[in-house]
Amino acid sequence: MKKYAVITGASSGIGKEFAKILANKDYSLILIARRENHLIELKKTLNTECEIITCDLSHEDECYLLCEKIKDKKIDIFINNAGFGDCGSFLHTDIHKEINMINVNIKALHILTKFIIQHMQQNNNGYLLNVSSSAGLMPCGPYMATYYATKSYVTSFTCAIAKELKDKKSQVYIGCLCPGPVNTEFNHIANVQFALKGISASYCAKYALKKMFQRKTIIVPTFKMKIATTLNRFLPRSLCIYIVSHQQKRKLQ
Repeated sequence: MKKYAVITGASSGIGKEFAKILANKDYSLILIARRENHLIELKKTLNTECEIITCDLSHEDECYLLCEKIKDKKIDIFINNAGFGDCGSFLHTDIHKEINMINVNIKALHILTKFIIQHMQQNNNGYLLNVSSSAGLMPCGPYMATYYATKSYVTSFTCAIAKELKDKKSQVYIGCLCPGPVNTEFNHIANVQFALKGISASYCAKYALKKMFQRKTIIVPTFKMKIATTLNRFLPRSLCIYIVSHQQKRKLQ
């Protein structure tokens, strides 16, 4: 039987790198993104069977339609990678972009997680990786308020489900990738210049899959971000928010 890996936001960045790695591990791929031309170009470079589904996950009905399209596949891996951010004072950021961000980063991820977990549980097997951010391990993010809030949701949501599955002694895995800066087109879309040096999307995806197969719930790819997110737990909340705010201001263009 074919092994299927499904990747949302597969047209660029970390999603594209996930596709390359899993193609070399003999998975048949289902690649999902809004930009069909990018998916077609990616498909040409992969040495495995690929199915392309164009989908705008900011629309709830398209999320349910996606679930309908893949419901008959035996999905071994599902990577909820689609998402984006924005940077700036909340007084001035665009409300339409923020609502779309909430729809993609939270609503779509929630719908797809619900569907995939139930789908995988039927066979008591499978891996679901939700792509969050180190932002999801912080108390909040001034000047990226909405983005940090959405990623806090993803991290909390994923950890809660992981505990439920453990209590049930389920063999279905769910985990959360929480990288710091990654060198992708995220920077341009979010209108930021990272204050810290970013890692490559290739390294991030490779590390994430390694830890996913080791069934680690929270995956933080770099030592520097592990230290930062660990210290956050011991610092007074007000001091942590001050530090994050200082870092975020440095990103503003």
